[in-house]
Amino acid sequence: MINRIATALESPLITAGSGGPTHMRIEGPVKLHGSIAVRSSKNAAVALLCASLINRGRTVLRGIAQIEEVNRILEVLTSIGVRATWSEDKSELELIRPDVLDLANMDEAAARRTRSVIMFLGPLLHSEQNFELPYAGGCNLGARTITPHLQALRHFGLNVQTTMGAYHADVNPIASDEIRLTLTERGDTVTENVLMAAALFAGRTEIRNASSNYMVQDLCFFLVELGVRIDGIGTTTLVVHGRADIHADVAFAPSEDPIEAMSLLTAAIVTGSELTIQRAPIEFLDIELAILAEMGLKYVLSPEYRSDNGQTRLVDLTVYPSELHASTDKIHPMPFPGLNIDNLPFFAVIAAVADGRTMIHDWVYENRAIHLVELNKLGADVQLLDPHRIVVTGPTRWRGQEIVCPQALRPAVCLLLAALAAKGTSVLRDVYVINRGYEDLPNRLNALGAKVSVFQD
Repeated sequence: MINRIATALESPLITAGSGGPTHMRIEGPVKLHGSIAVRSSKNAAVALLCASLINRGRTVLRGIAQIEEVNRILEVLTSIGVRATWSEDKSELELIRPDVLDLANMDEAAARRTRSVIMFLGPLLHSEQNFELPYAGGCNLGARTITPHLQALRHFGLNVQTTMGAYHADVNPIASDEIRLTLTERGDTVTENVLMAAALFAGRTEIRNASSNYMVQDLCFFLVELGVRIDGIGTTTLVVHGRADIHADVAFAPSEDPIEAMSLLTAAIVTGSELTIQRAPIEFLDIELAILAEMGLKYVLSPEYRSDNGQTRLVDLTVYPSELHASTDKIHPMPFPGLNIDNLPFFAVIAAVADGRTMIHDWVYENRAIHLVELNKLGADVQLLDPHRIVVTGPTRWRGQEIVCPQALRPAVCLLLAALAAKGTSVLRDVYVINRGYEDLPNRLNALGAKVSVFQD
């Protein structure tokens, strides 16, 4: 049962923490064994937290990831008046929006540490005539324009000016009951922003070139629970039949995280281990597994079953030690159902244990390929061709090293996974960025046979 006394601000999960950075010490090489269950999606969690702003009733999120990215959004929500309450066992989070949000009291420091605050635009445009949001932060992955958000939300009457470190928003209600728009970028967060705006638009919204990725589908399933009709879930054309007022008591469980599943799969591959990854969302791993099979990976899948949201298809994936060879073609991301952009960095670690040369092309972000060159400090052979392309030559004799974490989530985790296979002691300094996206990862890896300790100076 929800504990209605302890508020989220009193929860240890969203305290400011100690004054100094946290580090990890990894002893290797290790062999992993046993099984591990994939936890709920980080990206779905932050979208659902933002979406709680459109509901005037009681929103309960079950099994939500207890990570730093969630903590930052909760700090922002509670600072503007949202009541957030964890259950005693932290398995449920209750959110109740006030009638009037205190946007003037927004926690700017927390907002600037996450890019997800940009997804407040869609929910707020129906309840606020004008408002401000701090510039969005998050990972250091190069230029990440918000232009597609502004172009799409302009259809709902939102106009935004960017000055003095903030987004200044004004809303002019539109005189129409139908909106048709085409996204100039098939992005996840822009699709989510438009979905939240459309949910409270009392009419029909047709969204073309929409993302159909896992977090977008979870948001759609949640909005349906709120009473919003959405046609085309899982496709690139979504039709939303919104409601002028949403006041529902709902409970929803986000689905499992395919990026965490890929992280655990990579841990097994790089350490040459037999490992079972339970509750893997197979629909969002199909391309990754097809590429790995071509590279020589041996694995088996269990029969499919459903996630707690009743929709997402899951499997248990058992991977076996395999002799891998380089991919015959370059590895590059594409919008779903292509290879997920957040899974691309893990192929740099995998390519480093494969025989031959593999080109990895990250055409989305300017800086992430550069971060992956840090694998060279652990013994890899990663050649940077330009800000978007690297060539990885394997196999690698990993060696322990002390490294400062890059301020990019997935490349930082790649260093941790490579360190599991490295001979000797590795130290990753300032691992806050890893804690942004992974819950209790050191202890969970240690339960599989890893030797990871967390410390502060």
